[in-house]
Amino acid sequence: MSINYDFADLEAFLAVKDLGSFHKAAERLNLSQSAVTRRIRKLEEALGSQLFERTTRAVKPTLAAKRLQARAEAILEDARETARAMRDESVAFAHQRGAVVTVATIPTVISHLLTPALKRFHAAGHSTRIRLIDAAANEVTEAVAEGEADFGLCSIPMLEPATAFETLMEERIMLALPPDHPAAQAARVDLNQLRDTPLILPARGTGNRLLIDEAAARARLDLRWSYEAGRSTTALSMVRDGIGAALLPEAVTHAAGLPAVPLVAPDIARPVGLLSRLGQTETPAVTALKAQIRAVAAGN
Repeated sequence: MSINYDFADLEAFLAVKDLGSFHKAAERLNLSQSAVTRRIRKLEEALGSQLFERTTRAVKPTLAAKRLQARAEAILEDARETARAMRDESVAFAHQRGAVVTVATIPTVISHLLTPALKRFHAAGHSTRIRLIDAAANEVTEAVAEGEADFGLCSIPMLEPATAFETLMEERIMLALPPDHPAAQAARVDLNQLRDTPLILPARGTGNRLLIDEAAARARLDLRWSYEAGRSTTALSMVRDGIGAALLPEAVTHAAGLPAVPLVAPDIARPVGLLSRLGQTETPAVTALKAQIRAVAAGN
């Protein structure tokens, strides 16, 4: 079925319905009264229903008009929302053109890598707006591969063949312990000697859990976990409350102020780096932000 009316016709309908007058509707829309009349007639013909009963004294909406009102309002609001979203995506104003950069990132690198880079980026005079997608490593990879993000910060190299991974740093996985734990001041810790301490691991499917499981398999270590936590913040809260000990990235434990001890074996380190889509043309803002991230990672 073809649609023989448009948004302007719906706007004219709502104006007449709201004001009860073709003349007042024409004034609101900055149109002639005859133009409003033509739009209403066009809409009535397209819908096959009379929308208004016209008398010399009043314009009364019909039942069909009352039924149409909510749908017309919803259609126009959806259209406005789409227009707003598209303007935001394309950054309509000249001074903002190309000034939205979308970064997909694992949450555990935001505070010590991305946030300092953003501060330096804006201090250098960039007015770019930044959209963050904070997600698990596999979701970061998907966002970059599918073009949803301009680039990513990730800890799993190249899950998608359409991406390229640039290692920026390696970060050790530590055992975070409650402050009053007997091993909290140890130089290193052997998990086999902590069987009485419940172990908290990252949830399956996360980048950190993949690294831990692979390292444990190589070392033939049986990790007997008691808890799985999807987010590092959850694991940290559990450690702080004395529930158990958690395997977490060093920067995360350092920021939390919890005792963190290296493992005797296996020694687990995760690569942290920039994930880009192959063949993508970078905007100047993307290039500049990546440069600041590299500088922070290098300690410059």
